[in-house]
Amino acid sequence: MAKAILAALIFAALWYLFVKPRPKPRAPKMPQDEARAILGVGADADEQAIRSAHRRLVSAVHPDKGGSEELTRRINAARDTLLRRSA
Repeated sequence: MAKAILAALIFAALWYLFVKPRPKPRAPKMPQDEARAILGVGADADEQAIRSAHRRLVSAVHPDKGGSEELTRRINAARDTLLRRSA
């Protein structure tokens, strides 16, 4: 009986540590004007223009190409902010 309880506790602890879904980190809030300035798009930009500007900028500053992680984060946050608005 004690072995079964111990096994159940170990299983529960392992599940909690490795399997339990964790909430996704929230993107930092960014004003719409700042997001447009980062991506270089106007207030009337559609989803395609936002995605195109994002792709162009990320390809230039991606960490794998010697760019900055912080710049990539800010560009991604700008894209998310503007796409959230248009959805």
